[in-house]
Amino acid sequence: MPFPTVGIVGAGQLARMTAPAAAALGVRLRVLAGSPDESAAQVVPDVVLGSPDDLDALRRLADGCDVVTFEHEHVPPAHLEALIADGVPVRPGPAALVHAQDKAVMRERLTAAGVPCPRWQVVASVDEVAGFAAEAGWPVVLKTARGGYDGRGVWVVGSAVEAAEVLEAAAARGVRVLAEEKVGFVRELSAQVARSPHGQAVAYPVVETVQRQGICREVFAPAPGLPTDAAVAAQEVALRIAGLLDMVGIMAVELFETADGRVLVNELAMRPHNSGHWTIEGAVTSQFEQHLRAVLDLPLGSPAALGPHAVMANVLGGDYPDMYPAYRHILARDPGVKVHMYGKEVRPGRKVGHVTVVGDGPLDELTERARHAAAYLIGEVTE
Repeated sequence: MPFPTVGIVGAGQLARMTAPAAAALGVRLRVLAGSPDESAAQVVPDVVLGSPDDLDALRRLADGCDVVTFEHEHVPPAHLEALIADGVPVRPGPAALVHAQDKAVMRERLTAAGVPCPRWQVVASVDEVAGFAAEAGWPVVLKTARGGYDGRGVWVVGSAVEAAEVLEAAAARGVRVLAEEKVGFVRELSAQVARSPHGQAVAYPVVETVQRQGICREVFAPAPGLPTDAAVAAQEVALRIAGLLDMVGIMAVELFETADGRVLVNELAMRPHNSGHWTIEGAVTSQFEQHLRAVLDLPLGSPAALGPHAVMANVLGGDYPDMYPAYRHILARDPGVKVHMYGKEVRPGRKVGHVTVVGDGPLDELTERARHAAAYLIGEVTE
């Protein structure tokens, strides 16, 4: 058999980081990019220019590909159904992907299956929000059912007046809104799993994610101090969801850990995810290689960690656009730190790279090393 070609809808950093894994496997990549300057388009030779909203562009991407997959969920389901009708394998399929695209659909399906979730309700009026708050309490978390990410499309409202402003803006955009209870969680976790078309599935160690202003800043693998039974419960929930939805590929299940030891499902991502970047250096099989294995229906790789701890820190853009000169300092100061830059224009708050440290030393030392490297790259520390 000739080596396959995988088409990826999207050309951001997730597609970019898939390229080395594809090259090692001998798999060709083709990416759908909005411009030749996008992150993955800089390193993948086979680029189709176009929008994921354009069926013709998706068909040009799919032409000659053995499978089409995604690095984001922003693709019209009807377009994916059209590709399937053309005979193109699409993984994950639209019936699964809709649960990562639409939070209302996801909540309804998971709640019906008995998967632990926060209390929730689709709301269209201030009275409905107030009625939900009467049971769940203020403040209430309001979310757009579609389109939100990195804190966008999420509001914490403490009154009917604040809720009215959100509902008015959502109505103008024609999107549904969910009201959810504000969970008193102690931390956020992520459970990553991979599943192949014939049902083989593996689970990675559960990690802790640290969010600031709705953006992931750090990931600790495995989640420090997480009891074994809680970690296993989180992995079992993620594997159950993958099977329930017939999901193919890699999936991140974002979770809340509560003070009484429960884990509640927050959101799903059916693609490589920020919480899995640590696996490039920290696991036997990276999330990017695993995703390729899964969508190509190859035997899945081991998800085992390579060391006791891995710490990943995101590099967020600021007012210090020229980062390359910082390499000399951080690489000389710490030869064990691994730097990944995404080739993206530096803008305040934008994820432009990440650093990872893996080792068996004390976790606080590994954390300091990762934080220092990330901070030095953006000029927050100078020595």
